[in-house]
Amino acid sequence: MSINIPSLNRRAVVAGFASLAMSRGVWAQSKKRIAALFAGAIDDKGFMQSGYTGLTNAAAQFGVETSFKDKVKPEKELLTEAIRELARSKPDLVIAHGGQNNGAAQAVAAELPDVMFVVTQGNVTGPNLSSYEVLQEQSAFLAGALAALTTKTGTVGHMSGIRVTPGLKGRAAYAAGVKHANPNVKLLTNFSGNQDDNALSNKVATAMIAGGADVIFTMLNAGRTGAIEACRDKGARQIGNVRDWVASNSDVFVASAIADSGLAVFNAVRDLANGSFKPGVFRHIGLEQPEAIRLVMAPSVPADVRAKIEALSAEIVAGKLTVATEWSGEEFATPA
Repeated sequence: MSINIPSLNRRAVVAGFASLAMSRGVWAQSKKRIAALFAGAIDDKGFMQSGYTGLTNAAAQFGVETSFKDKVKPEKELLTEAIRELARSKPDLVIAHGGQNNGAAQAVAAELPDVMFVVTQGNVTGPNLSSYEVLQEQSAFLAGALAALTTKTGTVGHMSGIRVTPGLKGRAAYAAGVKHANPNVKLLTNFSGNQDDNALSNKVATAMIAGGADVIFTMLNAGRTGAIEACRDKGARQIGNVRDWVASNSDVFVASAIADSGLAVFNAVRDLANGSFKPGVFRHIGLEQPEAIRLVMAPSVPADVRAKIEALSAEIVAGKLTVATEWSGEEFATPA
């Protein structure tokens, strides 16, 4: 038995399929494309991995297409060429993760005005450029206060690698936290020039401990392991950053200054996906969003000290306490 389909209905069916195909084509064309640069390694268990996780989470949630480049030395010429390479395919947004990309992103954004750019942890803007920043200095301030309240020697340390704006602000905030909690505590602070060199970080940490530091705040990436080993060997305590180091190394870490810079990446993609992205602006995320910024403390931290830290956090959120982001003073020399 055969069934006759009226010609009018047949035309409607054909038109329907054409319309569906067209709508699928439009959907495919409108899918946002994101390209990202991570100057370090995306598996560094630190800043770069946090940013990469933010990118993958955003891709899963918002259905954007992503591409990335990593393991680029933090030198302006190399960063500029890497960003330029990502931007040549004309994605909807190029994200350069880390303040070391400030100058490079500005240069490429000026060359390609029809592409949107974001620097995370940056302080630059332009007609097609914005900065998204997780205020890691706020958790760094709390880390400094905790170090001053828990040191037994009266000397604490701070270690970082390259001198980028977020790192300098973090050091300044840590120093301010130490001074706020106890102005008599001595601070040893060092920028070694490398975020990923474990032999170097072990040498710096060992020298600081020999200089009296019994609590050291480390703002490092893949090079954190060397400092952990030095603290474990010498019986010093450490305060980590970016992620929760207390959970994974409870024998060494007394706290961790959480600063999930991946949320800066995630928020930039989210804003582009939902149509709220704006060029030429700064976006800030602080302690008011504890999923991004907070100080995780080990169970060994006394209740009275924990209460003081929580009170300081509340004051910062309420605007009653301003976190310093500039510091000047004598630095701890990198051992030869």
